[in-house]
Amino acid sequence: MPKAVKGVLIECDPSIKAIILKIDQEFHDYIVEDLDDQTLVIKESQLPRLRERLEEVLADTQQMPDESGSD
Repeated sequence: MPKAVKGVLIECDPSIKAIILKIDQEFHDYIVEDLDDQTLVIKESQLPRLRERLEEVLADTQQMPDESGSD
């Protein structure tokens, strides 16, 4: 008997999609289907957790402003 999973359609830039794919790679907890280079179906129950992980990764990759005071 087939099993249905509630999903949410996500459209994003290819760079963000690559980050989501990397996050999902470890446990395969988030992605239901990879549709094309800008679209994914994500498990609805995992969406809040995925958002948190994505924000953490994006915060880690952002450069901090130079505080050396050089003008």
